[in-house]
Amino acid sequence: MWIVMACLSAVFAGITSILAKCGIKKTDSDVATALRTIVVLAFSWIMVFVVGSLGTIVEISPKSLLFLILSGAATGASWLCYFKALSVGDVNKVVPVDKSSTILTVLLAIILFGETNHLAVKLICTALLAVGVFLMIEKKEESEKHEGRSWLPYAAASAVFAALTSILAKVGIENVESNLGTAIRTCVVLVMAWMIVFIKGKQSTVPSVDRKELIFIGLSGIATGASWLCYYYAIQKGVVSIVVPIDKMSILISIIFSWIVFKEKLSKKAAVGLSLMLLGTLLMAIMG
Repeated sequence: MWIVMACLSAVFAGITSILAKCGIKKTDSDVATALRTIVVLAFSWIMVFVVGSLGTIVEISPKSLLFLILSGAATGASWLCYFKALSVGDVNKVVPVDKSSTILTVLLAIILFGETNHLAVKLICTALLAVGVFLMIEKKEESEKHEGRSWLPYAAASAVFAALTSILAKVGIENVESNLGTAIRTCVVLVMAWMIVFIKGKQSTVPSVDRKELIFIGLSGIATGASWLCYYYAIQKGVVSIVVPIDKMSILISIIFSWIVFKEKLSKKAAVGLSLMLLGTLLMAIMG
């Protein structure tokens, strides 16, 4: 069941990137992140009430609560960096760098959680992912003069924080109902996202957000909420070093839709990189 949930997480995560890109053409990325977090929060707490896990909140240990909060903070930082990168870069370049968090997550899971089954396979697959990411972030010549590499530091920071999110969440969600854990984490993300908006003085732009983009921001929030609920169920019940690579298969969905919606084509080198990433992910999911 947790493998199925990991696959569903990948589907929803892939859709999220496209919907979010549609919602930040004119809208500031920090404001968009804060607005979509409201949707994710509502979605998360609705699921808590649906499954009836609210009453277990008093049973959460201080340790679990601390790691859920830290995981939420890491998620908030990852989101802010990710959507800033999406606002200035192509989906098919930003997403692969963000998904490189798989590499760090797998290594941390091996070191911290002792997930050493088929260790040689995992390390080989991780190497394939690394080479694939390197090939995919090669610049397309025709867009270089327009966009530069301003997106790259934000995408890289997003990957680091995303890796920390998975590791911290694995500890925090232990013995906590997964929907409730997701809802608690989202509260932290919401506070962090709006703090950034107010610190940067962008709150005055909220009423003027384009209504069409607001719809896409809301839809991306729903997709994110669905992805999170599936992902953290899988993280709780399954093996981190397998769940994370499966979840990162969302890159394929994102790139397919980026080609359909935004006409963002892959170079031959980037296509080879994508193939290596998919191969590494599949091998890790099957053999890990």
